[in-house]
This record gives sequence, C-alpha cells and structure tokens, in this order.
Amino acid sequence: MVIVDTSIWIAFFNRQGSQEKVEVDCLLDKEEAMVVGPILTELIQGTRSEKELRIIKDALSVLPYVEMTKATWELTGGIGLELRRKGFTVATVDLMIAALAQEYGCAVYTLDSDFQRIPHLRLYTPTTY
Repeated sequence: MVIVDTSIWIAFFNRQGSQEKVEVDCLLDKEEAMVVGPILTELIQGTRSEKELRIIKDALSVLPYVEMTKATWELTGGIGLELRRKGFTVATVDLMIAALAQEYGCAVYTLDSDFQRIPHLRLYTPTTY
C-alpha cells in the first residue's frame, strides 16, 4: 500500500495532465492508494469552495484509511527526536505520516523533500515516469 501525500493529491486534483495524476490513477486502479488523517486534514483545510470540499471527501472516502494509535504517537515523537538530534526539524504532520507508514508497512508517495530525511521510511518511486 502507498500513502499518497498532500503534495501529490494537490497535483492529482489540479493538474489533469500531470505525471502525478497518471501515477495516482495507476495506484487507484491497483487499489494500492490509501489516505491517513493528517493528509485528509490538510486537503480539507485547503479547499476553496463547498464543491471542492465535496469532490475531495467523495474521492478519498473510498480509500483504505488507518488511525493513529498510542504506538503511532510514540513512534511519531521518536522519529522527531531522532531527527532533532541530527539537527533537522520536520513538521509534525510529516512525522505523523511517516510513523503511520512505518507502522502499517506502507510507502509514501510525496513531492516533499523533508520525507527524505526520515530514517527507515520507504518512499514510493513512480513507475509511469
């Protein structure tokens, strides 16, 4: 399974001919795309209209979804601590996504370079490029 990050969903919804759209369509066809709460939150808060909100909610409602557990929260903090000790600060939302990916054995498909700093995180490599 692949957690599709906010940066990819933005391209998916806004750039019809983009390589990200093509890649997400492939993941959707193979039923390999999933969503997590932090990404859902970012997408909803970024909507500009009720129509856009409905489109996003409808599109993501059919995807597999996993919740944060106490273990996930602890892992989130541990990843952040490890990075801070190395001199890096990564947004808590990104740490949450990384922890969920690690806990559930998923890759993360993203355009955000901060994810490259996160140890033990498997990043998704597009196959259609």
